[in-house]
Amino acid sequence: MESVQQDLIAAFLADPAPSFDLIDQVSSLVYSGEAGQMRLAQQLQQARAGRKSSPLAIGIGLYLTGQHRQAVDVLQGAQDCPQKYLYLAYAARSSGQYDKAIEALDRAGSLGADGLVVAMEKVATFRAAKDYAAAERILMDCANYRNVSAEYHYQKGRLEEAQGLYEQAIEDYRIAIGLAPDHQAALFALAYRYDLMWDDQQAIELYNRIASGSRVAVNALLNLAVLYEDAGEYDKALDCVDRVLEAFPNHQRARLFRKDIASSKTMYFDEEQHRLQSQKNAILETPISDFELSVRSRNCLKKMNIKTLGDLLKVTEAELLSFKNFGETSLKEVKVILESKGLRLGMALEEGYQAVQYTQDSPGPATQEDVGVLARSVDELQLSVRARKALQTLNIKTIGQLTRTTEAELLGCKNFGMTSLNEIKRELANLGLSLKCV
Repeated sequence: MESVQQDLIAAFLADPAPSFDLIDQVSSLVYSGEAGQMRLAQQLQQARAGRKSSPLAIGIGLYLTGQHRQAVDVLQGAQDCPQKYLYLAYAARSSGQYDKAIEALDRAGSLGADGLVVAMEKVATFRAAKDYAAAERILMDCANYRNVSAEYHYQKGRLEEAQGLYEQAIEDYRIAIGLAPDHQAALFALAYRYDLMWDDQQAIELYNRIASGSRVAVNALLNLAVLYEDAGEYDKALDCVDRVLEAFPNHQRARLFRKDIASSKTMYFDEEQHRLQSQKNAILETPISDFELSVRSRNCLKKMNIKTLGDLLKVTEAELLSFKNFGETSLKEVKVILESKGLRLGMALEEGYQAVQYTQDSPGPATQEDVGVLARSVDELQLSVRARKALQTLNIKTIGQLTRTTEAELLGCKNFGMTSLNEIKRELANLGLSLKCV
């Protein structure tokens, strides 16, 4: 088997103009497992060192191994043909060079590439660039394909989904699957949409259809594992993850996820405790503005950056009274509010939380740019289905709300493990933000 794969890759790299069929064979090898990826990468490195392969084969090989920017550079020097410009478009789009991708698609079309393929790739590129109007114009020009092309409806659904038109997107994904029952991308898009809508049964059915194919559908298998784990079917969840690890032994997310599932098998989840904790968290997050306070008390608390009941638990009477213009009358108002909820000043400090120091020189409000980031939807973060569902369960809709959430609150969600927590922390870190510390 290994020698057959090596021969296939060698033939591909030696061909000055590999056919689409040969490219598809190599692509299938790469997506079948880690061994195929490593084999192509190794032989590709040797070919580049020996300078015996054509720029076209090397450029396509670089794209298939995820080296998109290098692929763009190499493919630009390859001999003109449809293969060159299609893969140049794929590589440019993957590296965010959308204008270059559109130019390459135009050239591919002028050299005889399939017109519908070129048009649908343009739709995908304009969608990635968030130029939805341009994508819609191309779809309108291709409307004569709506009764025969699954790809047309898939791309139309992706565009609708990008614009928040979820019901319309679902309908187009269904039409695409009706026209081509094995259209993997449409199956996954529809499964993922059902997954986010908590329609687990339909999502499981579709993910299983994808997973039954010849390729190792990594994303479908991992999402399927999440659904099985949520349903308490841990053996099925482990089987899905093990199928990924069999093909990709070093897949980091799968390895971490397997540990989460193994932990879930032995972890006792107290529904009543979770409910009580959620109620407590909701009380602590209650804004001070919800209560009747004098103007003086409200202004003092605002200057001290005390916004919620939970913030009040982290200060003592002495700290409040030391603040300018905050007197006994204001203190009494605050204590009445806390007592009505069974709380008291300094309570969090007694429970081992770190004190928050407030001074009259506290930082001012966030910049307009910071406020803009915090107001953005968490849907913009690149998160797995499990992480997204946890945020839905906690009713966290904005990035700002997420930054006011602790690790413990997230981990308190059923079946939410370190894999999902690390995803969220990584996405926030990319924005220069973090979860709330206690």
